[in-house]
Amino acid sequence: MSIETTKLELMHLLLQTQKESILKKIKSVFEEEQVDWWSEMSKKEQEEIKTGLVQADNEEYKANETVMKRFEKWH
Repeated sequence: MSIETTKLELMHLLLQTQKESILKKIKSVFEEEQVDWWSEMSKKEQEEIKTGLVQADNEEYKANETVMKRFEKWH
């Protein structure tokens, strides 16, 4: 059975149920499977993002148009 077929079968079952307990269980499965992307980053990547956020808060950035003009020759 393909993954697409399984998805369709699950969607059908989901749409047919009126049991809130089943819906809560399904939702909890998805919540448990979610990965926190922040914790999967290296400390260096986290620090770079934090630095970027501080710079943005201090308005230390270049407009997107300025950056795109700089890289036009590679398009």
